[in-house]
Parts: sequence; structure tokens; C-alpha cells
Amino acid sequence: MLKIEEIHELIKLIDQSTIDEFTYENEGAKIKLKKNKEVVQQVAVQAPVAPVQAASAQQAPAQTEAPTKEATASENLHKITSPMVGTFYASSSPEADPYVTTGSKVNENSVVCIVEAMKLFNEIEAEVKGEIVEVLAENGQLVEFGQPLFLVKAE
Repeated sequence: MLKIEEIHELIKLIDQSTIDEFTYENEGAKIKLKKNKEVVQQVAVQAPVAPVQAASAQQAPAQTEAPTKEATASENLHKITSPMVGTFYASSSPEADPYVTTGSKVNENSVVCIVEAMKLFNEIEAEVKGEIVEVLAENGQLVEFGQPLFLVKAE
């Protein structure tokens, strides 16, 4: 059976390669990794929208300024990302309170969530001291390697 670190390294290697799909079997365990091609399709769908927005001269500056302000605000925030592909859980059990919510204070060792991968429950730590500004994933949601889970205003 592969260790989590080995799986993490496999994900990195496949992400950086031209391989679209990878399957590994050993001693009854099977790992199948597949790149998400939907992102390219979404970009193609969004491209025609830009000329329609620019057609209204009065709306264009306001729409241009809003993302810039959001981008500036998000640049000052630390993103806690998923270290693996798995299922996001906000708490240790369905009955338990979430580890953190918007406004929660965290330090480097604070557990903020769990990501389940192959029946292994991995506690994800904040890695920074600060305040949770936004929870970006929903309980039970499938998350990808590198996907932002939380935004933290670092202290």
C-alpha cells in the first residue's frame, strides 16, 4: 500500500505531465488518478460573455473595478488548500460542531477540517495564525489537490 506522501508525489507528477489518466494496482489496492478536463471547457464558454459586458460603457468600469478590489483583498489572504484529492469534512463527525467557521481564530497547529482519502481521515491544519475569513468548501464535497478550502487573514 502506498503512503500518503507517495500518493501526494504521484499527484504532483501526473499534474505536471501530459498524462491524462493513471491507474496503479498493488496487493488488492487500486489508485486511479484522472485529470479534470472541464476547466478548459468552462474557459471556452466564458469567453463570449466578455464582449457583451463591454458593450455597456457605463457598466464596464464598475464591473472592472469590482474584481480588482476582490483580487486585491484576496492577495492579502492566506489560502489553506487541500493537500490531496478527497472528501472535505468540516467536523470530526456529523453530530460535532465544525472545527472552524467564518470569524474563528486559528494558529499554525489548529485543525480546520478533515479530508478523507481512501478511507484515511487526514486532519488539515491552518499553517498560519489568523482569522478565518471565508470557508470555500462545503461539508461532504469532493475536493481536488491544491483546491482552496479556507481564506485566512494572517496576523
